Amino acid sequence: MNRARFGARDRVSRDAAELQRLAIGLSESCCKLEDNYWEVRLADLVKGLIQSGAEDELTQAMDRLFESHPRAHDELASMVEAMTESDTLELAGQKYDIQLFAAPILAWSRYTIPAGPLGANSLTPLAVQLGAHVFAQDTRLTLVDFLFSPDQLPRSFHDTWLLTRTLGEQAMRHENLHLDTRDLPETTRFLSDVRYLIGVVAAPQGGPLFRWNEADASRESTLAAWIKQGSPNLAPLLTGCAYEPLLPNAYHNACRQADQESRAYAVKASVAFLQTTLGLLPEEMRAVVAPCYDQRLEEYRIGLSPRDQDNTVFHGVVWALLGDETEQTDVAGEIDATLRQCGIKDIVSLEHRLPMEFCDDCGAPFFPNTEGELVHAEMPEQADTVPQTLH
Repeated sequence: MNRARFGARDRVSRDAAELQRLAIGLSESCCKLEDNYWEVRLADLVKGLIQSGAEDELTQAMDRLFESHPRAHDELASMVEAMTESDTLELAGQKYDIQLFAAPILAWSRYTIPAGPLGANSLTPLAVQLGAHVFAQDTRLTLVDFLFSPDQLPRSFHDTWLLTRTLGEQAMRHENLHLDTRDLPETTRFLSDVRYLIGVVAAPQGGPLFRWNEADASRESTLAAWIKQGSPNLAPLLTGCAYEPLLPNAYHNACRQADQESRAYAVKASVAFLQTTLGLLPEEMRAVVAPCYDQRLEEYRIGLSPRDQDNTVFHGVVWALLGDETEQTDVAGEIDATLRQCGIKDIVSLEHRLPMEFCDDCGAPFFPNTEGELVHAEMPEQADTVPQTLH
């Protein structure tokens, strides 16, 4: 789980204080037996708070630990993830471990990237391919009949746990979950975005969950098989899109990986978009990269334009910092390498700090030009109207 920054509170509740004590104890543990002692007690408290919807105590404890005990923060965050995305159920005297998973798909399109309900004709072949190539033998699998955008994923610890539990019960019955979509938010339109298949895998307690847990497979071979066998079944869901499936994995881990991979994918998609829309070759483009700050470095913004136009920006990409990334992390070097992989050789890296400015009219972020100014990204008038920001 990425370290979240929450506003400071003056008072600490009794449960939040106990969470901190247990997490610190676990982070300072000296042996496996002591680990077990702290983990059991921390898991019981975290699980009870999640099931009761006591979000404030959890976030309050993580807020305090983020600054004072980073290792303890990570232990608590890891436990919260585990308690929201996994559980144990019993069927006919057999106990099953259940694990919420996500199968992320990176996609870009000049049109709207689809998200929404999935029919049985889509779910059944996807479940077959996931069961055959991603998950271990003797597992049970169920999917939600919906292709999620990031805006539509569960918003709270309690909601995530409830989805895990509900899907686990469906897996025991070998049934997919029909999602009530009436309260789901609308999907924000971006040129590049992520879509998620969500489900639960259930395995006999103590048994393997994923294909790479078995001796004759690895994560690399699992991903290769999923791309080869799953892609034909994903294509009808993503009409008009270029897309790249990522490795299906435990829910929070998969979402983190999608966040990481989507940044470089957005840059590549932006270059491809300008090339297909304007006939502008990568070697004819210029990229201006600028660090943008609020109270600390929050993101880099990349302005893309033709090399022969200094003050304009045709398109922009936001490269947000994630997890433990800071000013000391070589994020700028990663951006530079990605741009060069795309074929862009004219790269201007600004060293001075820029504010995180947005357009007052449309809310779009501003992007840097060669003068070191943040400006609105504007496509030429002859180009088709498309989203102006890559997510």
